[in-house]
Amino acid sequence: MPDYAANSVIYWPIEHLVTSFEKVCESQAQDPAQVLDEFLDGQDPEDFWSQVKTNLHAGKVRLVFVADKIPTELQRIVEFLNEQMDPAEVVAVEVKRFLGQGMETLVPRLVGRTAEAVGRKSISHSMRQDWDEQSFFVELLEKRGMDEHNVAKRIYEWSLHNMTRTTWGHGLKDGSCIPVFDYNGENYWPFALWNSGRVEMQFQYLKDRPAFDSIEKRMELLKRLNEIPGIDLLEDGIDRRPSIMLSALTHNDTSNHLLNVFAWIIEVIKNG
Repeated sequence: MPDYAANSVIYWPIEHLVTSFEKVCESQAQDPAQVLDEFLDGQDPEDFWSQVKTNLHAGKVRLVFVADKIPTELQRIVEFLNEQMDPAEVVAVEVKRFLGQGMETLVPRLVGRTAEAVGRKSISHSMRQDWDEQSFFVELLEKRGMDEHNVAKRIYEWSLHNMTRTTWGHGLKDGSCIPVFDYNGENYWPFALWNSGRVEMQFQYLKDRPAFDSIEKRMELLKRLNEIPGIDLLEDGIDRRPSIMLSALTHNDTSNHLLNVFAWIIEVIKNG
């Protein structure tokens, strides 16, 4: 089990997890974006996958042993590891099966979560940053300087006038601002602002929406973005979330060009 967990970062890159999730949904005739939205219940999907990646890299995982009987020796090992390991958590679940009078009953018992282990981990597990406009831009200014702060502020103010609403991330380290455009029962989030100094184009989510579900339309969007001086996104980006650095948008002509592309996206959505 520890060997399995130790190699998870190598064999579970976040791109592989996202692709696997999408394939499972498609095999069950489900829309991955809709399944994720329902599961997250309002949480930003980008923040969710970012947190998954962060957890894996930090070793913040839960190892679970499941058996019909947990031997005393294994129970002691699990309790010891769970008290010593942080942020990883180790538990065992014993599931006893009882049969009688035509009935079957399963009785689970959780092993390993001692009071000492819970106390040690509770502080780190509760850490989370709820970003808002003020905290987002204060952090951006400190991290990236006034020029990039002003570019991000301009994009944000444009979104206030042209998009439907704004959602804020909950990342512990980096904050995200994701403007949303609601139209004909669909939610579109074409781009995301990150206070680490980038604009992330959300091709991965646009491709599941009616206006941009064709490769041709996403390639047209990519072409328009690459016409901005200093921007050179790769073609495989039309199924991913490629980033544009704010430092490349500090001149008014480049930021104007990007806002014109955003306006074009809105027109495409409205025209179906």
